[in-house]
Amino acid sequence: MNTWRNASLAVTAAAVLALTTACGQDQGTQTPNGQAVGAANPAAPGGGGYDSDAGYGSDAGGEAAAAKPAGQLAVWESKDLGKVVTDSEGFTLYRFDKDTAKPPKSNCEGDCAKAWPVVAAGGATAAPGVDPSLIGEVTRADGSKQLTIGGWPMYRYAKDTKAGDVNGQGVGGTWYASAPDGKKAAPGGGAEEGGAEEGGAEEGGEAADLAGLSVRKDPKLGEVVVDKNGMTVYRFMKDSAWPMKTACTGDCLEKWPVVEPVDKNDTVGILKKGFVTFDRPDGIEQQTIDCWPIYTFSGDAKPGDTNGQGVGGTWYAVSPEGKPVGAPK
Repeated sequence: MNTWRNASLAVTAAAVLALTTACGQDQGTQTPNGQAVGAANPAAPGGGGYDSDAGYGSDAGGEAAAAKPAGQLAVWESKDLGKVVTDSEGFTLYRFDKDTAKPPKSNCEGDCAKAWPVVAAGGATAAPGVDPSLIGEVTRADGSKQLTIGGWPMYRYAKDTKAGDVNGQGVGGTWYASAPDGKKAAPGGGAEEGGAEEGGAEEGGEAADLAGLSVRKDPKLGEVVVDKNGMTVYRFMKDSAWPMKTACTGDCLEKWPVVEPVDKNDTVGILKKGFVTFDRPDGIEQQTIDCWPIYTFSGDAKPGDTNGQGVGGTWYAVSPEGKPVGAPK
């Protein structure tokens, strides 16, 4: 019994030592956010998608996903689809041809709502440059409130597993990515016809098939980290790496969505030291570089944007070593 206990303690000590070495070995044995040090897990793949096994008409079973708010809406421009609206985490929002906009009405219930999770109405903010009056809500049959854009009820797609996916485009000839005005996304904007598209999209000819985190050479900032969609990654100067803490919570996360965990092998040119998952007190898992929590900015509409640089004197793009690019010394 003592032998087993001693072995267990040795394993625990090794885990503490590994994280301490990664995240500030000369800072003592403080714990990130009051958790046991070992609670900051090695980064794992995945990314907060929606049940990829659910499908309309399938017998996958289970309940429809709880409606999740969209938060700060954003718009990115696809070479093939034109302007597409996403939620604050970069997931594509869709509309259903069997719904109606005048008056707003959803006709997606039961199995349909398992494959096409409803977007909750609360807390949605119009994308920058988009008329806020287009944002509304509709009461569903169960009494819940669903987000509408231009009168059209909004949904996500269960088989979109990462930001930037448009796997729902053209499904059944009735489901289409939404444009910022609630119409079907299409090149040129505002058209009601949208071609089917499977997989990720491209913007401005830039491949969407990037590593989970990689490096882009910005003409003004130099080398900065970008996510799998080419969106600039940022650091918040009010955060802390050791102990690992975040000062961005609540409404802040609507403007600065966290970067979800990325597998170390799914990175190019990024510092691997301190590349761990931060188990935030709010239950969200967040990627870190050199133990610093990292984010994207809802005000960046397309790959290459750096609209978050220097905001409030506290937000800065991240270098491949996890440093804040251009921050005052």
